Amino acid sequence: MIEFRNAEYHCASEIALGLVSGKWKILILSLLHGNTLRFNELQRQIPGATQKMLTMQLRDLENDGLIVRKAYAVSPPKVEYSLSDLGDRLFPLLRMLCEYGADYVARRRLEESGAEG
Repeated sequence: MIEFRNAEYHCASEIALGLVSGKWKILILSLLHGNTLRFNELQRQIPGATQKMLTMQLRDLENDGLIVRKAYAVSPPKVEYSLSDLGDRLFPLLRMLCEYGADYVARRRLEESGAEG
């Protein structure tokens, strides 16, 4: 058992998956890979995300240390988001999950189309 943040986990992968669980978190991390983006830039690239939901997901990712929020003392306010070192280290795993997901869908479709015939 692993104790972390007042919870017990059977496996460290539960912790890792919990970090990216959220409707937009994987997409946000992918968009920030190699980029520094402002809130509106992120929102334009995630049209289904409400301002409230995007703000919550960004706050979670920041609190978990996966992204860095940099606020500038200018008027109008300027805030930029980028991946932290921890977030950048997560990216190869996200890429592998994406590849697995695409492979899974292709295989299941093939199996299902064979079952129909």
